[in-house]
Amino acid sequence: MESNANLYALLASGFPPDRSQAAIETPDQAYSWNDIEEMSARLASLLQALALPSGARVAVQVEKSPTALMLYLATVRAGLVYLPLNTAYRSAEVEYFLTDAEPAVVVCDSKNLEWIEALARKTDIANVYTLDADGSGSLAVAAASQGSQFDTVVSQPDDLAAILYTSGTTGRSKGAMLSHRNLSSNAQVLKEFWGWRPDDVLLHMLPIFHVHGLFVASHGALLAGAKMIWLPKFNVDQALHYLPQSTVMMGVPTYYVRLLADARFTREVTRNMRLFISGSAPLLTETFTEFRERTGQTILERYGMSETIMLTSNPYDAALGERLGGTVGQPLPGVSVRVVDEAGAALPAGEIGNVQVRGPNVFSGYWRMPEKTREEFTADGWFRTGDVGQWGGANVPDNYLTIVGRSKDLIISGGFNVYPKEIELVIDEQPGVDESAVIGVPHPDFGEAVVAVVVEKQGCKIDPEAMLAGLKACLANFKVPKRIVVAAELPRNTMGKVQKNVLREQYKNL
Repeated sequence: MESNANLYALLASGFPPDRSQAAIETPDQAYSWNDIEEMSARLASLLQALALPSGARVAVQVEKSPTALMLYLATVRAGLVYLPLNTAYRSAEVEYFLTDAEPAVVVCDSKNLEWIEALARKTDIANVYTLDADGSGSLAVAAASQGSQFDTVVSQPDDLAAILYTSGTTGRSKGAMLSHRNLSSNAQVLKEFWGWRPDDVLLHMLPIFHVHGLFVASHGALLAGAKMIWLPKFNVDQALHYLPQSTVMMGVPTYYVRLLADARFTREVTRNMRLFISGSAPLLTETFTEFRERTGQTILERYGMSETIMLTSNPYDAALGERLGGTVGQPLPGVSVRVVDEAGAALPAGEIGNVQVRGPNVFSGYWRMPEKTREEFTADGWFRTGDVGQWGGANVPDNYLTIVGRSKDLIISGGFNVYPKEIELVIDEQPGVDESAVIGVPHPDFGEAVVAVVVEKQGCKIDPEAMLAGLKACLANFKVPKRIVVAAELPRNTMGKVQKNVLREQYKNL
């Protein structure tokens, strides 16, 4: 019999023998493992009935729901390519993704149907469905008439399973192509490394349009045959209610900051937890320490990116070492990491350089961008992450990686990647703007806040509040600056390059 590298086949191999057990619980409803099989089968049958070409893309911009997860699983089962889009993206952003990825199917929230349909007509997309947070919509109606059995399509390891768009510093988003092998290998490694068990209960509060919530969290629970408590987003009251019923939680640092700010968050609330994981943004050492003092639990920090899923992790198993605040731990089994200088020579522990990686989890390249792909890989096949880091350091073992910065001025706000260039391009088009520089400044809740420093054209007067209102109409909310500062000029070096380090220092207490 032909072996099947399809990611869904791997995940389903971890489902428990008793498929009637609850697999996903929301505050209103429970879904069994049978429901996952059946709902994903109906949706996969619907997609197959559209007679789409092999490798066709299914673009999805919907609110988080169990049905949205089933749609992801169905797309993979049907041998198609899943393309999740952040729910905050507006028309101009979505038009770019639809034009670039040329999906065969678009699924959207019914409240956005009018403008999505207009874009679909413009970009020749024939199949548009709606799916709302409560599971209703034209997609559910169409799938209901399909059969509840579906033979998972046989996939090859290098067949594409998903494309995740990651913004570039040029302002143009790049589609990271992830294969069944990339996603499967990472899921299997994390199952072992983080000690996933069938009796685990995952508190799932992350969005499912990026790696952390869709792949790392969901795959972990599915492959372990473990139940998920599925909440639409992070909410302190709901988190406090469900934590005593949970054993694993994944979050961005903001979640942990907000829990610690609530006096009801106690050791008693976390009594059944075995693992708290933090990622998507740097965790402050003070948060790490305060969390341990309050709960007796040590947060496990790890490191990954859209192009690679997870790369390194602090140990779960104490025999492998301790969890250290401020570091992202050791390379995961099968993953190679190196820190190199500008010439590509490996650096010893304690010296800061560029982080490069390789392994079965590392993507094959960017969608329809062969030149960009070539640029991002070294001649000997290592992926340049764009991050700057070091091995070891003060009181840190030499096999632990610490990320010290980002070579491309990336801002991470509330766990979301914000690329300054993309926002600067929009601001520079605004009336009265001569030039702009976008930076991240420290923020107690979001980690970093987006701030725009703007220079007025001669004889013009800019109203920062009016400009902010205008930006909200064309940028996702997390990209909109928290503040716009009008300055006489931008600091530059002798080469004429804007010195963002000077601006960050100048406005760090904003």
